Amino acid sequence: MAATDLLSDKGIRAALKAAAESGKASKHVDGAGLHLEARPTGAGWWRFRYRFAGKEGMLSLGTYPEVGLALARQRRSEAREQLAAGIDPSAARKADKATKAEAAEVTRIVDAGLPAPGTFEAVAREWLKTIHRAKVSTSHAERTETRFVNDVFPWIGRRPISEIEAPELLTVLRRITDRGAIETAHRAKDACGQVFRYGIASGKCQRNPAADLRDALPPVNTKHLAAIVDPKQAGELLRDITGYEGHPITRAALALSALLLLRPGELRHMEWSWIEFDGAMLTVPADVMKRKKADKENGPPHRVPLATQAVEILKGLQQLTGSGCYVFPALTSSKRCMSENTVRSALRRMGYGNDDMTAHGFRAMARTMAAERLGIAAEVIEAQLAHSVADALGRAYNRTQFMEQRTEMMQSWADYLDQLKAGAEVIKFRAA
Repeated sequence: MAATDLLSDKGIRAALKAAAESGKASKHVDGAGLHLEARPTGAGWWRFRYRFAGKEGMLSLGTYPEVGLALARQRRSEAREQLAAGIDPSAARKADKATKAEAAEVTRIVDAGLPAPGTFEAVAREWLKTIHRAKVSTSHAERTETRFVNDVFPWIGRRPISEIEAPELLTVLRRITDRGAIETAHRAKDACGQVFRYGIASGKCQRNPAADLRDALPPVNTKHLAAIVDPKQAGELLRDITGYEGHPITRAALALSALLLLRPGELRHMEWSWIEFDGAMLTVPADVMKRKKADKENGPPHRVPLATQAVEILKGLQQLTGSGCYVFPALTSSKRCMSENTVRSALRRMGYGNDDMTAHGFRAMARTMAAERLGIAAEVIEAQLAHSVADALGRAYNRTQFMEQRTEMMQSWADYLDQLKAGAEVIKFRAA
């Protein structure tokens, strides 16, 4: 057996001095793979040479005098024990450094008030940033994040996502249902489910406990927005709009809500640049429409044929607001569009409560009455309302076709509203 423990502190100091004086490095063996490299700088570098899996390796054990002779021999012994156990000392050291670096990073993140890696909040925020925001509108993503921040993160945000089970998630969701926010609870469950699915795909967890809660929450009682669909009542509403004594811009917004069939947000954001009077056409940009983010960015605009009645109202309105950007500017500033509450408040002033008629109800009124009273095909009405359909081919077809039928429909609808407003006898046609 080769001799070991050949060095002494006195010999080491002499070797370091000689290296410094000669300007040349020298190697001094202690045995069992350990040696000291004396450098011209006056420092000594401990090295451990070994073989593992048929290959030679070299492990640094520190510098002398910070690491003395006894400590160097102790580290040599530890390395030899690892070799005896079938462990590569160099690989073990790298793994240990990585573990310590990861622990230090976790400490830094937690000290900064941020969620630690692997927690539900960390995975959820990663999903929000990389997946959710790329798929949905900014406002949609913000609502999802707010729901997490208010109702989920306070309870399970700092929990390791891999340890969360269905009962724990159900407890979180029941806190939401207990305050009566049933729909919010369902939306929170769906969002959590997407986070868990992302966690499975990215190796953060093994399963999705939200999937086990399919029937664990109270059902959402859907309540449709109020709309007038009776011809006689519709005629009364139209006469009330004509006689509205509020601001003329608001009166025009009410009348065009019935004629254009736009969503309230699309109507109030309408710009003069969208209107082509010569062609009697309103073109709503894709990014204003209620669509998925990809369709907002790449989809076609929504075209609205303008009936003669709509053109007349718009031309009259142009004298009031045509010098600005918005057809319906805010009363306090032409740089902003009118408030989302303007049309609804006007309906309230005319005596129509939330259970009678809403700004969105004009679309429902047209959807029902145009089919039942005018016999217009459902697919033509749906295309004009810009309702999405199940498949991508159908969406493209509905948005680009039926233009001739839609133009005829919009004029027929406007004429029908004039008849109702005049109190004419209403005849129900057989649906086509």
